[in-house]
Amino acid sequence: MARVPRPRAVIESPYVELDRAAWARLRNSHPLSLTGDDVRRLRGTADRLDLNEVEEVYLPLSRLLNFYVGATAGLHRVTTDFLGERPAKTPFVIGIAGSVAVGKSTTARILRELLIRWPDTPRVELVTTDGFLFPNAELERRGMLDRKGFPESYDRRALVRFVAAVKSGVTEVTAPVYSHLTYDIVPDEHIAVHQPDVLIIEGLNVLQPALPAPERRSTLALSDFFDFSVYVDARESEIRGWYVERFLRLRQTAFADPKSYFHRYASLSDEQAVDRATSIWDSINAPNLRQNVAPTRSRATLVLGKGPDHSVTRVQLRKL
Repeated sequence: MARVPRPRAVIESPYVELDRAAWARLRNSHPLSLTGDDVRRLRGTADRLDLNEVEEVYLPLSRLLNFYVGATAGLHRVTTDFLGERPAKTPFVIGIAGSVAVGKSTTARILRELLIRWPDTPRVELVTTDGFLFPNAELERRGMLDRKGFPESYDRRALVRFVAAVKSGVTEVTAPVYSHLTYDIVPDEHIAVHQPDVLIIEGLNVLQPALPAPERRSTLALSDFFDFSVYVDARESEIRGWYVERFLRLRQTAFADPKSYFHRYASLSDEQAVDRATSIWDSINAPNLRQNVAPTRSRATLVLGKGPDHSVTRVQLRKL
């Protein structure tokens, strides 16, 4: 007698998925306070973000985040009252992750500009994890200069200590400064963060879990301090194309500066530039995306999915 196969168990998605039109309706008629000039100032090279997308995608997200900030503050008050504590001001921390060239930096800047316009969050600070990369000299010493952007190229302990200090209400916390012009940490230069209402942390690997550390009983991941996280997503083939397009445009802008670390690329022909950008993508950015960045997508609170034209076409929000 033939054995009847058992039906496979269906694993329900932890996310609610909405198309762009459904998500845009969640704006709930809230007015848009940014202008076209603001958007042009904030968007990155080769990013096609326009005012319409800010209104339909990022304005509803800022409204949702405002709700989360208020709810988290209420929960914090209830907990501290229960414990009989009088703690320092605790900021709401947002992590923004995604591949090189996917537009996560633009997402972070737009969200910051929108959030500071909400009455509950007038002080919003944005810090990128680039400042916590090891200096080039240290990466060379470790034989890792060609792995810049991989998890091991960051001073993860310093990064976790920084966010932990801000989260715990320290009055002033400083972070190193990274220069994209010189492609290195700027010596003796720091930015200061002063008890913000919201802290946005943007970077490739911000959603990575803690790495195993047998010599320690416990470990902390950067994401342990996040109250909300966003992953900016797209097909790898699309991101690769955007990376090459951005590389071509940078020849006339950042690369043209004689002080630029990449000035040697400014004089490349279109064909040479495409070949060089493709080589960098295939040898560095693609492996990092597949091995370290993309696997963290499922850890995000919200996923912004982009289509071929760089615009957000779908939104996934984790169920509570």
